[in-house]
Amino acid sequence: MTYKARQFNLSGLNGISDETLEMHFTLYEGYVNETNNLDERIAELTRETLDPAKKAHFSELKRRHGFECNGMVLHELYFENLKRDGGGEPVKRSSFRGAIETSFGEYAKWKSDFVNVGMMRGIGWAICYLDPRNGRVSNHWIEMHETNHIAGFAPVLVMDVWEHAYLKDYKPAEKNKYIDAFFSNLNWDLAEQRMTAREALAAAR
Repeated sequence: MTYKARQFNLSGLNGISDETLEMHFTLYEGYVNETNNLDERIAELTRETLDPAKKAHFSELKRRHGFECNGMVLHELYFENLKRDGGGEPVKRSSFRGAIETSFGEYAKWKSDFVNVGMMRGIGWAICYLDPRNGRVSNHWIEMHETNHIAGFAPVLVMDVWEHAYLKDYKPAEKNKYIDAFFSNLNWDLAEQRMTAREALAAAR
């Protein structure tokens, strides 16, 4: 399967400029292209009986694939959960709001935890995951796309906090302003759809 870069109509977001988005889309397309490139190169080696040198090359391609493919997927999840005229809070009595309140007691505590994850030093992602085994949600710092993911957990809300996501709009010390902008553009309906889809999948097991 050859992946194709998806199109996201996000022009006019609050606090995240169109210039930033265009740069970000180009970077995302690079992950799509490199994932396809690695798939092809790995497939070629898989058809061979590998000598020691090629085995080492195969190993490095496989390791790189996790970075590129997760870079592609996480960017798609990030762009998906943004929209013009978004923001606010998850709807009361929604599955996501219920999971937040069960896990953290109240929305404000969950948001504070998510923001604190996003404000951690370094490059990476802040992701709110659903544990399909018990219906609880938790926030995690994901570094380098492919590291620190929790096995079996499903991403519900994804925030890119690599510097390319905000440096055209904010200074490095103003990451908090970018996070405020992220929340003002959140597509809570999409997060709810992810939540209920994961719950249904878990119930079917």
